[in-house]
Amino acid sequence: MRRRELLEGAAVAAAAWTAVRVARGADAPPARKGRIRQCACPGAFGKVPFEEKCRIAKRLGLHGIDLIRPGPDWDTLKAHGLICSMVPSHSLTRGLNAKANHEECLAAIRQSVEAAAAAGFPNVICFSGNRNGISDEEGLENCTVALKQVVGFAEQKHVTLCMELLNSKRNHKDYQCDHTAWGVELCKRVGSPNFKLLYDIYHMQIMEGDIIATIRESLPFIGHIHTAGVPGRNEIDENQELYYPAIMRAIADAGFTGFVAHEYSPKGDPVASLEKAVQICDV
Repeated sequence: MRRRELLEGAAVAAAAWTAVRVARGADAPPARKGRIRQCACPGAFGKVPFEEKCRIAKRLGLHGIDLIRPGPDWDTLKAHGLICSMVPSHSLTRGLNAKANHEECLAAIRQSVEAAAAAGFPNVICFSGNRNGISDEEGLENCTVALKQVVGFAEQKHVTLCMELLNSKRNHKDYQCDHTAWGVELCKRVGSPNFKLLYDIYHMQIMEGDIIATIRESLPFIGHIHTAGVPGRNEIDENQELYYPAIMRAIADAGFTGFVAHEYSPKGDPVASLEKAVQICDV
């Protein structure tokens, strides 16, 4: 009886230690196919401390977390072997399409590029801003003028500026960079490999659909990708209209080498939802 009790006690202790190691992120991340380099935005982890977000990210085999401002959290990311996969910069609504915003926006972009380069992080986000009566052509011209003042600095620092495509139908009324064709034309006018688009699948499904063909056609101008379910911007599971395994296979087959970050609001358990999202996109 004594021997059996000892063995049972050892088994319980081993199971408890395994649970602790998993909770702390001490276990190695699961083996992934690795064709899609996945990250996540902070909201996908739920309301947990940032240290816990990093542990979860590491355990799930993610490469980093998007949209974290410079500060102590960057040290936490690095301690867990993660990166900030998209560094914030200026205002979403007061963007580069208006000359009156250029000084403010460009200062913020330069500061973010400098910080990203020093930390070894690859991308800085930027925005067109809202139209406020500015035509698409004028917006293109103004954004081009602004970006040409800063993209050389990004090239020197080996950082890529990514302008996000957002929908102006439901979430970001009046936002100008709301169609892929507009963003691609801007990339062509800027003419630098260090300026690309952040292609948000959720937003572009709302605005134009045709996701797979558009990504294939526009791939040279896409530097980063976001995911979320449509409608609702929730999980990318079977309860929404997009079939993410096919989208991810198309992205991988096309040779995309940037990051794909999950940017949805979980309705269920955040960790379970994120783990499922990672599995869905691991094609």
